[in-house]
Amino acid sequence: MSLTRVYLGLGSNIDREVHLCAGLDALAAMLVDMRCSPVFESEPVGIKSGPFLNLVVTGLCDMPLMALDRRLKFIEADNGRYAPDRKGLPLDIDVLMYGRQVGNFDGLVLPREEILRNAFVLWPLALLAPDELHPGEGRSFAALWAEAKIDQQLRQVPFQWAPGALVQGSAR
Repeated sequence: MSLTRVYLGLGSNIDREVHLCAGLDALAAMLVDMRCSPVFESEPVGIKSGPFLNLVVTGLCDMPLMALDRRLKFIEADNGRYAPDRKGLPLDIDVLMYGRQVGNFDGLVLPREEILRNAFVLWPLALLAPDELHPGEGRSFAALWAEAKIDQQLRQVPFQWAPGALVQGSAR
């Protein structure tokens, strides 16, 4: 099977560094040429909880889309995402883009709508892949971020992950 460039959004608001590192370790084992955005702290959107840490990861994947999505659900489960007694969100991993695919794939809408709605997705994407074009908009992530009018406060935070350095970005 050929390799497909994927973009994934990661977030956590419980033992944030531990769960993000566990997610990155699992992704590093399945993606080729994996690269990561800087990590940002943000207030929760749509739920009541403590602040989140978020980042975006890209890499090449040899799995079909739905197999990748299933694997991500297993990684989330391994980190307590679906535990009945959990408080908050230990690990959330979303497929933001799978190649240039656009549409609804068994309930998975690509590119993910959150890209254009949430600063904690768009800013990391703009830093990680500034010249990459949003498949639905046909404009670069850097341009989309520069023009975004999203009312969310983010703060870039130091973050260490043993297997590799994270991309460093700048504020707008």
